[in-house]
Amino acid sequence: MNLLAIDTSTELGSIAVWRDGDLVTRRCPPGISHSETLLPLISGTLRETGLGFADLDGLAFAAGPGSFTGLRVACGVAQGLAFAHELPLVPVGTLDAMALASGGEQVIVLLDARMGEIYHGRFSAAIALAPVAVCSPMTLPVPDSAGWLACGNGLAAYPVLRQRLAACVQHWQPDLMPDAGAVARLAAPRLARGDPVDAAAAVPVYVRNKVALTVSERLAKGGRA
Repeated sequence: MNLLAIDTSTELGSIAVWRDGDLVTRRCPPGISHSETLLPLISGTLRETGLGFADLDGLAFAAGPGSFTGLRVACGVAQGLAFAHELPLVPVGTLDAMALASGGEQVIVLLDARMGEIYHGRFSAAIALAPVAVCSPMTLPVPDSAGWLACGNGLAAYPVLRQRLAACVQHWQPDLMPDAGAVARLAAPRLARGDPVDAAAAVPVYVRNKVALTVSERLAKGGRA
C-alpha cells in the first residue's frame, strides 16, 4: 500500500509517504506559509521515493484541531489531490496521531490552542476515551488514576499544567508535536479496511469556532489592545 499523508495543523508542517510500511517524512520549510511550500514538497518527496500519484492507494491529512489556517490548507490540498487523481481520502485527528506518536498506553495530549487555552484529549492504546475538547489550563479535567503520559506543546505554553497533572502523570513529552508520519500510521489500516470518506465531505475539525480574542478580552487577560 502506498499512502501520502499531510499535516499542517501547526507551524511545523510535514508530509509523509507510506510505502508498504516504510515511512519517508519531510518537514515544510520554516518561515514560509504552508500554502506556498506544500505542493512542491509533495512532488519532490514522491520523486524521491520513486512514486507518482498514479502509484498511490490513498491520501490522508491531519483534520484537526490546530491552526485554523493550517487545517484549511491541509484539507484543501488533500481534497484537490483526491479529486484530481481519483484517490480515497482519510481524515485523521491531530491529537489521535500525537497519542500514537507518543508511544504511551495511557496518554493525555495537550496542544496549545492560543488565546489562553489548550486542545486536549485522553487516549488508551491510541483510542480516544472522549471527544477532543478545548479549555483553559485551570479547567482541564484531571484523571483520578496514575501512570499517564502527557505530551504536546501545551505543557511548555502553560506550566501550570505540570502542577495540576503531577499526581497522575509519570512521563512527560512537552516537545512532541503533530507529524505526518503518525497521521500515515493511523490512516494506513483505515484505508486497508475501506474507511475513507468522500473527498467532498472532508472538513477540518476546529473544535472551537473562535479565531482570536477581542480587544476587551485581551485587556481582561492582562494583554494589550
